[in-house]
Amino acid sequence: MSSSNDHVLVPMSQRNNNGLPRMNSRAVRTLTEGDVLSFHHITYRVKVKSGFLVRKTVEKEILSDINGIMKPGLNAILGPTGGGKSSLLDVLAARKDPKGLSGDVLVNGAPQPAHFKCCSGYVVQDDVVMGTLTVRENLQFSAALRLPATMKNHEKNERINTIIKELGLEKVADSKVGTQFIRGISGGERKRTSIGMELITDPSILFLDEPTTGLDSSTANAVLLLLKRMSKQGRTIIFSIHQPRYSIFKLFDSLTLLASGKLVFHGPAQKALEYFASAGYHCEPYNNPADFFLDVINGDSSAVMLNREEQDNEANKTEEPSKGEKPVIENLSEFYINSAIYGETKAELDQLSGAQKKKGTSAVKEPVYVTSFCHQLRWIARRSFKNLLGNPQASVAQLIVTVILGLIIGAIYFDLKNDPAGMQNRAGVLFFLTTNQCFSSVSAVELFVVEKKLFIHEYISGYYRVSSYFFGKVMSDLLPMRFLPSVIYTCILYFMLGLKKTVDAFFIMMFTLIMVAYTASSMALAIATGQSVVSVATLLMTISFVFMMLFSGLLVNLRTIGPWLSWLQYFSIPRYGFTALQHNEFLGQEFCPGFNVTDNSTCVNSYTICTGNEYLINQGIELSPWGLWKNHVALACMIIIFLTIAYLKLLFLKKYS
Repeated sequence: MSSSNDHVLVPMSQRNNNGLPRMNSRAVRTLTEGDVLSFHHITYRVKVKSGFLVRKTVEKEILSDINGIMKPGLNAILGPTGGGKSSLLDVLAARKDPKGLSGDVLVNGAPQPAHFKCCSGYVVQDDVVMGTLTVRENLQFSAALRLPATMKNHEKNERINTIIKELGLEKVADSKVGTQFIRGISGGERKRTSIGMELITDPSILFLDEPTTGLDSSTANAVLLLLKRMSKQGRTIIFSIHQPRYSIFKLFDSLTLLASGKLVFHGPAQKALEYFASAGYHCEPYNNPADFFLDVINGDSSAVMLNREEQDNEANKTEEPSKGEKPVIENLSEFYINSAIYGETKAELDQLSGAQKKKGTSAVKEPVYVTSFCHQLRWIARRSFKNLLGNPQASVAQLIVTVILGLIIGAIYFDLKNDPAGMQNRAGVLFFLTTNQCFSSVSAVELFVVEKKLFIHEYISGYYRVSSYFFGKVMSDLLPMRFLPSVIYTCILYFMLGLKKTVDAFFIMMFTLIMVAYTASSMALAIATGQSVVSVATLLMTISFVFMMLFSGLLVNLRTIGPWLSWLQYFSIPRYGFTALQHNEFLGQEFCPGFNVTDNSTCVNSYTICTGNEYLINQGIELSPWGLWKNHVALACMIIIFLTIAYLKLLFLKKYS
């Protein structure tokens, strides 16, 4: 953290491409230039439902008439838990649901451009970086999707190397970030990696949601020193923070104090103590100013007690006592509105608001995405495949379990005979294979649930389209992990069991198992997409498959089910797979060795089944080729329907807080 690393920003030859209204066209920033973000009369309300049987909707005010200016430098938003820090930060970053939001946010006196979320940087509180990739690979992903396609690869790599050097990540550049299973880099290095992901586009305005969360005091101080050096280059850095220590507090250029959605103070951080002293709240010697402000707001500071005693003494001298004491937050909010600091801020806001009226509404309609669909698809698929290989617990382990289970089942049903017992065992093993394909596909629910926060952040930041992400994940993650187990099962079991010895029957069985796995996985995606908890989606999937098993055709003869329930069989994935496997295996088989059907009466009565064709007819399965292939057509239709539902749920997923 030496002063030699002051130059954090990466120069861009086409800086104006970010679309923000510029105050100065010079390429090199100085201490005085940069983007100024102002917010005027910001009010944010949400509707909260309460009650169990009788649901009542109550409107709650999160932010109340907030005004202020964020200039180049470190702009801290401070306040107690639930005070509205993160809400204000999201509003300024254009990442809050516009419903219930009123007021204006201007950049250099002009409305925020339509793609402001993409040209500004936003570092979320929980670091959303791919843990199975290295620091460099994460930065390469950000550069590949957020920098223009016209920019050459060596230029992108130069920018990545510069950012790695300036963030002090050279030693861990090729180390994996880390997951709960993989040991990775430290918390501070992880936070700097998240910041580097946003610095790729060289944004003039950078937002951070509580960047010190989860870090020790020394690491938190190092991160803020890094941000301070970045701000000296003219970058506007806006962040929320809960309770910083003094060495961090003294780095702040601007301080915004929020409490219960009300603005308590907004101005230079160095004037905050003097301001509170003028309000009658004096900070004790050696007390951390940030702790002092929070104590005053919460009403549990010794300064607050002294102030109350003075007010009580004055009230006793008056003839008419006060009807009721106002809360501390309300008093502080009123005092700020009447202060000289607010007057100065109001004058600047009026000037910027006047400039907005002259400029009018922003007409910037540049495309949000700087790369094509195919380019995004390729990079998302590449990252997903690397993530799959980097998770041996999920990939290699599944294949090993498949091999072991295949060998165990092959040993149990080894060398099936063409007799009545062989007929029963064939039906049993085919039923097991079908249901096993369904239940093993339950793991697909994690595909969009685990990475939900990562997807939302990257989508809002303009990394990729929803369609690119969806098809990229399906191609690189879903298809291979459902395809390989089906192939392994078929290759191991088909010959151990001694099933029908024809080439077409072998490949039909493999194709059927693949289709069942894809259909079950598609159903898992349709149910799980949009969910935040994996266990809920897993429970729904398990219940669905249990009911589907009842209508698969083995546990109950489908012809005996009443018409008011028999229609449910058409929604059963195992039924289509089991029917296709039976048709493929039993058609043309003989199961009464040594008997002549025309001469021996034991095989001609209605209670004995000697051929595979008779077994299929008894199960209500058509003997024609269509009786086989209609099951695959049904599974294909279900795949399309389920994937369409999953895509639409992902497309209309609520992406704003």
